[in-house]
Amino acid sequence: MVKSMRHETHYTTGLATWKALGIGVGWASLGGTQGAGHPLWNEAGSVCVFLHGELFPCDNSRFTSSQSNDPISRGQIQLLLQNYEKHGSEALEGLNGRYVGVIIDLREQIIVLFNDRFGLGRVYVYEDPQRLIFASEAKAILRLVPSTRAFNSRALGEFLVCGCPLQDRTLFEGISLMAPGSAWCVSPGLGVKKGYYFTASHWENAPTLAEDDYFHALQSLFPKILKRYFKDDRQIAMSLTGGLDSRLIMAWASCPSGSLPCYTFGGRYRDCADVKLARRIASVCGHPYQVIQVEADFLAQFPKLAERSVYITDGAMDVTGAVELYVNRVAREIAPVRMTGNYGSELLRRHIAFKPNRAKDNLFADGLASDIAEAKTTYESEAACDRLTFILTKQMPWHHYARLALEESQIEVRSPFLDNQLVALAFQAPSSLASTPDLSLRLIADGNPTLAKIPTDRALRAGGGIFANRVGNAYQRFMAKAEYAYDYGMPQCLAKVDRVLTPLKLERLFLGHQKFYHFRIWYQNELASFVRDVLLDPATLSRSIYNPRQVEAIVKGHTSGWWNFTSDIHRLLTVELIQRSLFES
Repeated sequence: MVKSMRHETHYTTGLATWKALGIGVGWASLGGTQGAGHPLWNEAGSVCVFLHGELFPCDNSRFTSSQSNDPISRGQIQLLLQNYEKHGSEALEGLNGRYVGVIIDLREQIIVLFNDRFGLGRVYVYEDPQRLIFASEAKAILRLVPSTRAFNSRALGEFLVCGCPLQDRTLFEGISLMAPGSAWCVSPGLGVKKGYYFTASHWENAPTLAEDDYFHALQSLFPKILKRYFKDDRQIAMSLTGGLDSRLIMAWASCPSGSLPCYTFGGRYRDCADVKLARRIASVCGHPYQVIQVEADFLAQFPKLAERSVYITDGAMDVTGAVELYVNRVAREIAPVRMTGNYGSELLRRHIAFKPNRAKDNLFADGLASDIAEAKTTYESEAACDRLTFILTKQMPWHHYARLALEESQIEVRSPFLDNQLVALAFQAPSSLASTPDLSLRLIADGNPTLAKIPTDRALRAGGGIFANRVGNAYQRFMAKAEYAYDYGMPQCLAKVDRVLTPLKLERLFLGHQKFYHFRIWYQNELASFVRDVLLDPATLSRSIYNPRQVEAIVKGHTSGWWNFTSDIHRLLTVELIQRSLFES
């Protein structure tokens, strides 16, 4: 199990067993990360904790100690041990961060399995009458239990429509996910007692604040939180974009000039909006800046990177994750910790990041048609709740986990926007500020007025005027849609025109303004042979899950340049690589 999760040679691994409890715990961690290493014991040697992830102080927890100012996991784990000895699993309420952990309690002869309140510390679970098997990666269970090496039909239908399984299902038969904020107690002879130490009701019952009160509370809290996340003995680098959230961090981060390396991911055609704006932001703040380019070297490595991306994330991330794997490997050479603005738009502006899409059910065997049709209904039923609750307790664990898991296989990713105190405050936002950029723009202006004057990638700026902002925003949205229409979303009628005009190389005109990767063109050109080799392989076409005639038509139509089936090729490649790397390997 442990070997299957050792994705790089510099990972640290280990194993511990307790025969009396009938339990063994193994671990594999990116070298140097906060939660890596052996378990931490209490002074009496009767309770220990295995934890993977990061823990930070939280001022509003009843379990906070005056000695808990160390933002690194070890100090927080020691605090958890002290509180667990006094309060049992209630002590988990005081944890702040993203994590998955196991407590071995030799006093009570129990173990406590837990994850964070967003479910980003993922736990895969398999149960039968004799045993409970859990792992942070499904592949570890797949190795032990052959019956799980098959697709769960309903989950696969949801994956094809929504990009991820829903309702804590996984792609694998008989394997499910532990829900966010869970605490399961396991004891010999008594089985598993499943419970929660935290639910969304803790957030939802908070009173709504007036506009000014909410802004001033956020203005006071955000700088305090940033100090926790920037306090580290290791080098931290800033992953900058042209949007609001990484700029919000830069506006309030009290880093000495030149001490925070900054970088942005860029493409081959031109400097995209993120690169142009991030370069200006880094210059204003006085920090070094560089662009991590995705060019010919990435395309040469794509076949291996695509397979590794699917394998590392247990198929949660599709083959486009090859880009993330590539750029984060380079980013790790700059600094072991990557600070990002991830989840800021979700928390502060209630951004829904995934929705059902149309999937060609005729690409797959007839038996999947009902599961594909049902996926949209399931999504709509799950989305019928408080919008922020949906984002934090469903979108986070089901959708956002995939990219994060891939990134964290290479580098430690850190974002202040999921801090417990900040999340709790976000639930008190008045509706007038809950879904607009105005609050973020105002907060940036208060932290660094110069940064507020630089337009975002959507042409928004503080003090730019309502008309100017709307016109600029409309123009940038048009450019983004135009690029999308030439890339992923090109209509079939235009694909034929583009094929005729291929000698003009129109991609140089349309691509690279907003995005730095362009799979429609790549699947037609540099990656065409890989697409054909995988999807037209007789072994692929003979699988009962596919409709071979449709697969052949899509591959030949797209690689010839006369049609656009980019999204379908993403799905097909991902499903096939799951078969090869997780079921058969």
